[in-house]
Order: sequence, then structure tokens, then C-alpha cells
Amino acid sequence: MASWTTKNIPPQGGRCAVVTGTGGLGFEDALALARAGADVIIAGRHPGKGADAVARIRHAAPAANIRFETLDLASLRSVADFATRLRGQRDSLDLLINNAGVMTPPTRRATADGFELQLGTNYLGHFALTAHLMPMLRGALKPRVVTVSSVAARGGRIDFDDLNAERGYRPMPAYSQSKLACLMFALELQRRGDAGGWGVDSIAAHPGIARTELLFNAPGRESAAARARSLLWFLFQPVAQGALPTLYAATSPEARGGGYYGPNGLGETRGYPAPDRFPAQALDTAAAARLWAVSERMTGARFA
Repeated sequence: MASWTTKNIPPQGGRCAVVTGTGGLGFEDALALARAGADVIIAGRHPGKGADAVARIRHAAPAANIRFETLDLASLRSVADFATRLRGQRDSLDLLINNAGVMTPPTRRATADGFELQLGTNYLGHFALTAHLMPMLRGALKPRVVTVSSVAARGGRIDFDDLNAERGYRPMPAYSQSKLACLMFALELQRRGDAGGWGVDSIAAHPGIARTELLFNAPGRESAAARARSLLWFLFQPVAQGALPTLYAATSPEARGGGYYGPNGLGETRGYPAPDRFPAQALDTAAAARLWAVSERMTGARFA
């Protein structure tokens, strides 16, 4: 495991995967899975970016079975519509990678449903998507849900009194909260699946510090964070390297439900996939159960 790469991905023929996010980590996940023989659906907000991602993957892997579907995680209606379309096309789903996200917009923005944008997109949208697709996942052989967290989750706190940052918005704490919520969701999903006999492995992963476009696309290229990303580029590992923990969680026979995987070097910010340590707050089962209940009320999604 010390140097696990995409060359170690087992053949994925006959398996269907949904990957959220058409650029960065999502693109690398979709490319690697398609190269391994999976039937890949890459989902995102922008059809133009989706078409470009599909074309690039087919150029890199001419035999790829890849297509794009529109999905806006900042809209619960779009999430439900995506799931309805998918259920009309297939009976089962082998793999769901909850990857897409936004990072630290400088001012508070809201989703179509009124949620703070980072919480709504990074966490609540994926919570609802997983709930809608759970019947399909349960119909597959050895299905997995991989939810992407972040090193920022270490400093996260779930503010149940102001989840949507309506009384005071600060970009990084809001981002850290959303990524801690993703990690807590992955663990709670495994606990509930084990108790209910769902037969679905829920695994969390994070990319360390990778050279994605999140910092450019959210705060903007002139922000302090984006300037640091440009000037200190050598501290950021390539995005393909950052995708490895997610791909390990998604495909390795050694990855375990309820596990958490990230890079193995330099304070878990770069390197090859390895088991990562959980922040103490992610292991608070009472808070996780409360977050689950709140998320059901906010999204209207149920894991029945």
C-alpha cells in the first residue's frame, strides 16, 4: 500500500460508477475508472464542461464507456431529477463517489434551497443524492459509497445553532464545517448500513493538498489563498496524485467500510493512499446522529 497507484486498480468491467464533479479530482476519478473498464457517469452543473471532460477521457482512453449527466448539487430538485433519470436507465449502481464541491467563496452565497453554498453543495446535496440512489446501490454486488472530505475537516465544527452561517459567515470555518459533515456522514452511513443490513460499504477519503481549481474558482485568482496556491505551487501535489486516496477507497479490495484514507506523507498532505486518522469531533456519534436527523429535515431525503 506504500506506493499504491492507478496501476493497482482491479479490473472494473461490469461495474457502473457515478462521479460528481467534471474537473479536478472528479475528472481524474472518472478517467481512472473508465480506463479500468467501468461504465462511468460523470455528473456536474455545466453541460459544456461535461462534454469537454467526456471528450478528454475518450481521447485518453478510446475504449472508455463514459457519459455526462447534468447534476447541480446546489439544487435539491436537480438532485432528485438526476436520480429519477438514473433509476429509469439502470436497476443497480455499484459505486457512488461524492466528490464535487465549492471552497471558500469570499461572501456568503446560498443554494437554490436557501442553504449556505458550501454546506448545501459539499454536504447536503450529496446526502440527498446518496439517499435517492441507495435503492440502486443496494441492488448491486459489493457496492460502495465514497465521500470526499478534506484536511480542513480537522479544524471543523458543526454549529447546530447556525448551520447555514446566517448570523456570521466566515469562508474557511464554513468550508471546514461542510467537510467535517461529509466525514461524519460517511461514518454514520456505515453505522446505519451495518445496523440495517444494507450491504453497502461507506468509505471516506481526502486528497491532501492537491493542485485543483477550487481555490481559483471560488475565492478568485486574486484572493490571498489563490495567490498562495500560485506562488507555493511546489507544496501542492498534482491532482492525479490527490485522486489516489479516493480511487483506493473506491476500488481496492483492502479498503474497508467505515475507513478513512488520505496521503501518507508530509502530515497527510501528499503521497500515496494510507489509512488516515479521524479528527476527534468526527467520532462523536451523538453529534453524527443529530446531524443526520437535521439533514433529513433540511433535504426531505430519507434512507428508507
